[in-house]
Amino acid sequence: MQRFHQKNLIWLASAVVIYLLLQVLVQVGVINFYYESTFINIMINIIFAVGLNLILGVAGQFSLGHAGFIAIGAYSAAIIGKAVSGLAGLFAGMVVGVVISIVIAYLVGLPTLRLKGDYLAIATLGVAEIIRVALNNMKITNGAAGISGVPLTTTWTIVYIALVLTTILVLNYANSSAGRATYAVLQDEIAAESMGVNVTRYKMLAFIIGAATASIGGTLTATYLGTVTPSDFTFMKSIDVLIIVVFGGIGSFTGSFVAAILLGIINTFLQPFGQLRMIIYAVALILIMIFRPGGLLGTWEFRFGTFLSNKLKKKEKGETE
Repeated sequence: MQRFHQKNLIWLASAVVIYLLLQVLVQVGVINFYYESTFINIMINIIFAVGLNLILGVAGQFSLGHAGFIAIGAYSAAIIGKAVSGLAGLFAGMVVGVVISIVIAYLVGLPTLRLKGDYLAIATLGVAEIIRVALNNMKITNGAAGISGVPLTTTWTIVYIALVLTTILVLNYANSSAGRATYAVLQDEIAAESMGVNVTRYKMLAFIIGAATASIGGTLTATYLGTVTPSDFTFMKSIDVLIIVVFGGIGSFTGSFVAAILLGIINTFLQPFGQLRMIIYAVALILIMIFRPGGLLGTWEFRFGTFLSNKLKKKEKGETE
């Protein structure tokens, strides 16, 4: 338990150092408005990808319903944000979106998480489409026109804090006893069940956490862009997040970070090419997946605590010699 808390402290300390460095770069003008916008989009994509990687890479559930939970968070923030001004509206919308996402994830998970592979993917895709169509036909969501004029309360600092907290939540779960039980389900569901692991329970936990993080990312998106429409949350939104997870490596949270950053930078530099940008982007993805079919990092994970421990051991060994 002591080691567990030490790792959290190391992660938080590292996050603070990185934040201070970024703050300096923003203040001196190295990170201008354009780069800041790209930076925020990358961080939000990381939040989406880390949550989906928990579902896909740890629990082994092939979900295509991420866009639905993103939409719930976005619309909750838009509706409440217009009614309650300032940060209070942002956080109230975030809480409401997370609660609704957890409830829907639980109700959806009970019947669908008993499915596997393609069947589960189709079922979760259907759920996401139901959510989108419902939003498209409700008066409170303004139908197909969506909601505009949402207060722009999200800053890169808020997104960064949300990224740190959601990542620590997911990593703590993955490294906990519940996370190890979930990994056991991924490796061999029958063997895990025979050893007393409640398969449905741990699948459900991972699915709910992934849905909650998706909702948080949706809230940040809505309050940063200032507008939401049902067309923003189609099947392709789930595919975009899935691409990041597969590109980085299924099961590697470090890979999700690297892939989101890399794809965000590539997308930014290809902006001048217009429509040709998507062709170049697609070709780049195909080439990388041909030469790295397991993703950029496979299942490899960078463990900062272990890295520091090894460095300290080497230093102590060098001093004793």
